[in-house]
Amino acid sequence: MIRAHSLVPAISSQERRTVTGYAGQALQQIGEIYAQEEAIRERDLYGDAKREHRLSHSKPLVQNFFEWVDLQFERQGFLPSNPLTKALAYARERRAQLQVFLGDADVAMDTNHLERALRAIPMGRRNWLFCWTEVGAKRAGIMQSLIVTCRLHDIDPYTYLVDVLQRVGHHPASRVSELTPRQWKQHFAENPLRSPLHGLVT
Repeated sequence: MIRAHSLVPAISSQERRTVTGYAGQALQQIGEIYAQEEAIRERDLYGDAKREHRLSHSKPLVQNFFEWVDLQFERQGFLPSNPLTKALAYARERRAQLQVFLGDADVAMDTNHLERALRAIPMGRRNWLFCWTEVGAKRAGIMQSLIVTCRLHDIDPYTYLVDVLQRVGHHPASRVSELTPRQWKQHFAENPLRSPLHGLVT
């Protein structure tokens, strides 16, 4: 959604007060939506019950928020470069994506859990200088993403990688999506391909 830190620009004091006021209104509405997620956790709702709660309680709040966004975008009168204009435009352009969680109980309202899972990557900092090339850095990013995705799906990354690296050479290209962690768990997790060293006593 709209992030408060994106509304702190180098602008005049009058504009800053105006932007701060709008940001406060936005954050209050977003807070009400988060309160529904907290209610879902407190009631321990899952599946259809969670989805129904979101549709009946969260959806009206989300709709009100986007109506507010449209109204402020049309009347705020700032330049396109103003951070408030940018924040409102950001929300409008991603309206559909920001509402996916309403119809799917398995989708989180935000990406905070993903950002926490990926913290290990920025924590590496200077270590990534030793990727040597841009291609190497890209490959490292792919591996980190796969490892984090495995953990989010309760998959042992080592087991997954050992299986996929052996399987990928003869797996049909038209079904390559089956090798992504989520689908791999459904198709191959019960009987994964193992390393020749698996089970050996050291």
